[in-house]
Amino acid sequence: MCEPPYPSEYYEFFIKFNEGDYYTCHDLLEEIWMTEKDNYFLKGLLQMTVAIYHYEYGNLRGARLMMQAAHHYIQSYRPKFWGVDLEEINDFIKTCLSIIPQDVERVPFEDVEQLPKLPSLALYLHEEEGS
Repeated sequence: MCEPPYPSEYYEFFIKFNEGDYYTCHDLLEEIWMTEKDNYFLKGLLQMTVAIYHYEYGNLRGARLMMQAAHHYIQSYRPKFWGVDLEEINDFIKTCLSIIPQDVERVPFEDVEQLPKLPSLALYLHEEEGS
């Protein structure tokens, strides 16, 4: 039996992301990134999940900054990397950046529901070509 090609935390990340548990996503990706510091793809995914988390709690400035960083980090890995369609993620990030209000730093948590909704994104791990 062959070993899975990715760390177990990576597989768990997809489950947690699709469940909307962005806080846990951060922890899972950070665990991998700590041993793969040159893998900016992971850092990009990590920043994207942190951005969504910030947005859900009203930290719009943090959401914008993290989404911009995520966009920057994934560019050199497009179109696909580690079984992920980065074109889809790139489009998601660009859409989020167009939706996040630009002139607001923060909104109180009780007002978060009044913010424009970010698009939904389901992430899937695709089989690598030739595997």
